[in-house]
Amino acid sequence: MTEKPDESRQALQFSFTNYRYQPETGEAVLSYHVDGLEFKERITFPWAPWPVDASRQAAFYRALETLHLVAGISYYKAGLARTISADEVEFDEAVLDFLNGLYVQGLGEFAYVNNLDLTGLINFENKTESIILNQISGRADLSMPLDLPERALVAMGGGKDSLVCLQMLIDSGLEVQPACVGGSVLIGETARAAKLPLIRVQRELSPALGKLNADGAWNGHVPVTAINSAILLCAGLLYGYRYVVFANESSASEPTLIDNLGNEINHQYSKSLAFEKTFRNVISTRISPNVEYFSLLRSFSELAIARRFSELTRYHEIFSSCNRNFHQDGSHIDGRWCQDCPKCRFAALALAPFLTPEQLVTIQGTDLLNNENQISGFKALCGLDGHKPFECVGSIEESRAAMKFLAGHPDWRNRKIVDSLAVREEIIEATKLDTHPDPAAENCIPPGIQARLDAL
Repeated sequence: MTEKPDESRQALQFSFTNYRYQPETGEAVLSYHVDGLEFKERITFPWAPWPVDASRQAAFYRALETLHLVAGISYYKAGLARTISADEVEFDEAVLDFLNGLYVQGLGEFAYVNNLDLTGLINFENKTESIILNQISGRADLSMPLDLPERALVAMGGGKDSLVCLQMLIDSGLEVQPACVGGSVLIGETARAAKLPLIRVQRELSPALGKLNADGAWNGHVPVTAINSAILLCAGLLYGYRYVVFANESSASEPTLIDNLGNEINHQYSKSLAFEKTFRNVISTRISPNVEYFSLLRSFSELAIARRFSELTRYHEIFSSCNRNFHQDGSHIDGRWCQDCPKCRFAALALAPFLTPEQLVTIQGTDLLNNENQISGFKALCGLDGHKPFECVGSIEESRAAMKFLAGHPDWRNRKIVDSLAVREEIIEATKLDTHPDPAAENCIPPGIQARLDAL
């Protein structure tokens, strides 16, 4: 049963205090206060680029303001303050809609796991007087036209989705630049396999947050993709890229579960189409209509992505979809796969229809589909035992479709997991395996990029 936050643990006020950028060093500092306790987060952009044109400099500071607001969610959650103060921010309807959605939906899993009811707590409010003054002065729309090169900054995560996205753009003939946030060695190896350099932006959380967590503050999942999106938006403006491209697929919009209050809880909210659309609206109205943030794979299911990735054999032995490789403090495992998590299991299930058992063992180092100890994990993926895992995995429907396909495949049907689940009614009645993008799926791909893809 969920409960309102314990008032004895709850902060009174959370404040977005200030943000700054040093062009000489490439370091941005984002500052926050929780009841007077100061937090300083540092973002470092390599090579310290600084645009020569004033319009791009101004747009960057608007993007940095947006990053300041987005990254604050990591610090807000520790105290769940009763009031939120952002006195220096000129709110409009676009940013209010975006922030309220991000903080409420983005903290949905955090609230569920901590048995918290956050209903009515988070509310970014309109500053009516400020908005009216801006409208009078003609500054209600803060965005500005920019002359940016026709090239793409591509977010890299080390897994199959971002590699499929990158390769599609390479094949289309567009100039691309892989980029990531953090120090993952594995991401660097995938970029080298693509024969491209990597822009690696460093993010250093405030040490005060770690101390607060150690002392028993509320802790849990935050929408990291939203934070990385805002960081790479800033990077795109600094380095000069019109497109900031992610590889979020259709299943990211599916809720992980519905809680006892009827709320949709989505582990992947910041990868969803809803997030993408509200973030794009903030960019177009507050930064520039000439910057395009979008997911290239929105019309793809995870199985459609897996089919394409199965053909990109040069990446097979260097990629990993196991999230235990990707932490702020580095990898938590030896090797590329922990071989015992929802991500490892789903990667096996999604790739198996397009690979032989021997090929999959070469990739993951084991045959998870033949390990009876993994049965409960595969049941969860297929929606046969509790809710879908709190991980970036495919939809229940496509997991069932993949399992049904394997049950009829001579190479896979005798595997212990497949044989055990094949008799379940949900698997027998599952839809047919579909490995094609949905041409009717809503997406935000710019027409020029879509035309390139259509010509492939």
